[in-house]
Amino acid sequence: MLLHLAVNNYAIVDHLELELDRGMTVITGETGAGKSIMLDALALTLGDRADSGAVRPGADKADILATFDISDIPEAQQWLEQRDLASDEHQVILRRVVTAEGRSRGYINGSPCPQQDLKALGEMLIDIHSQHEHQSLLKTDTHRRLLDDYAGASELARQVQLAAQRCRQTEQALEQASNISEEQNARQQLLSYQLEELDNLSLQDGELELLESEQRQLANAEQIMQSCQQIINICSESDNGSVLQALSACLNRLNGLHHHGRSLGEAHDLLTGAQIQIEEAVGELSRYLDHFEADPARQQQVEERLGVIHDLARKHRILPQELPALQQRLIEELEGIQQSDADKDRLTEELAAYREHYQQLAAKLSAIRHKAAQKLAKAVTGEIQQLGMPGGQVQVELRPITSAQYPLQGLENVEFLVSANPGQPAKPLAKVASGGELSRISLGIQVITAQTSRVPTLVFDEVDVGIGGPTAEIVGKLLRHLGERGQVLTVTHLPQVAAQGHQHLFVRKEQRRDSTRTCIDRLEGEDRVQEVARMLGGVDLTEESLAHARRQLAR
Repeated sequence: MLLHLAVNNYAIVDHLELELDRGMTVITGETGAGKSIMLDALALTLGDRADSGAVRPGADKADILATFDISDIPEAQQWLEQRDLASDEHQVILRRVVTAEGRSRGYINGSPCPQQDLKALGEMLIDIHSQHEHQSLLKTDTHRRLLDDYAGASELARQVQLAAQRCRQTEQALEQASNISEEQNARQQLLSYQLEELDNLSLQDGELELLESEQRQLANAEQIMQSCQQIINICSESDNGSVLQALSACLNRLNGLHHHGRSLGEAHDLLTGAQIQIEEAVGELSRYLDHFEADPARQQQVEERLGVIHDLARKHRILPQELPALQQRLIEELEGIQQSDADKDRLTEELAAYREHYQQLAAKLSAIRHKAAQKLAKAVTGEIQQLGMPGGQVQVELRPITSAQYPLQGLENVEFLVSANPGQPAKPLAKVASGGELSRISLGIQVITAQTSRVPTLVFDEVDVGIGGPTAEIVGKLLRHLGERGQVLTVTHLPQVAAQGHQHLFVRKEQRRDSTRTCIDRLEGEDRVQEVARMLGGVDLTEESLAHARRQLAR
């Protein structure tokens, strides 16, 4: 429950501190005194959006701090522990700072936190019902939310929404994969054909270079043989004198000059070496010619093989030596397409599982809604009949949704129907209820749903607008009853409601020469009698109004 609220430099409030208790606390005061401002400041600590207009004129920032006792809220304790934000005292302090430039900072137990964390934790701590809430009753989304809250199925409804989003996302991904797959079918067939050609070619590493060398050799076989034979003839077999004959003659002449000493020995050795090398070269050429064959059939095979290689390279507009790299790229691309097909199969399986999960959750939610709808309709009917609509009847209609495969809100739409008078058919609220009737229906729904709420602190901000007389006293009793099970803060202009409170806070404006500020007093005893009398009879208090106020408070 809310223990303490401190507001600094917010709107027309310069400094305000409140200590709050269990039970029903009523907040009264003149219009414009700042009653709702206090609740707006509280809402900031619960994650509401902020702007620079929240800062008191002349101040550089607004600072709001709210302290809650969470000893009876295990969900909040667990939430804080999971984020290492828990304190040892089963309390949590929410703080919000808004600068004059509109920047905002949030804190939980002194640790900075994003706005969404304040909002998530705040939903476990306090539930605020505003005077404008009856306007939202004209929207069927509100009807569904109220029914789910009443049935305790809000978390299940959130899971249904997440499951529907997952189904839609997976279905979209599958559709994209299917479109891509259709576009790639032709590409896959082409790749398979091209790879089959390359596989049949079976080009080996270095084969192209060997074939080109062999082709050149076979194409010039006759010229090669003639050249080799000519070299042999020149070196050793020429009738006109060969190189070897010339070298032998040279050596014979040097041998005749041996008496000239060692100075010619080196020349003799060089000529001898030359003779030996020429003889070896002639032997190599002879052996080459002995094994050399001009094979036209082999030449044709080599040229045909080279032709196939070059034709395939031209087909792909690349160089012949680039064919192996092309084959590898095509293999990788084909594997990618095959992986896309595998992804499509995986997405198909996932979608089937997600669809089944969604149907299970949605069916469970639907069963809970159907069971709770009758109870809620009966309970709200009872409340509005007490609140000045004796012949009023409320129905909660659930209509199956057929327009979407995975409706985010579940399998049905929810709409409240009302019959304001006996014998009249139930129709949508927007077509039947007047402003006053809508206020009563809204209040009845809020009171009923608040009874099932697990949130210990309930705030009602002028929800009794448009209600008076005996009905107002009934409203006060209903709110007091809610306060007996937890904590209720009620902003009201009705003395019948104000008299029902366990505590009474009075909001007033204090005007100075150059400024205005909001102050709050806790009323006890005669001060409270006078405030209720003011609400009953206006500014001038009379003995009659004071006596009436005392009777209200005593009752």
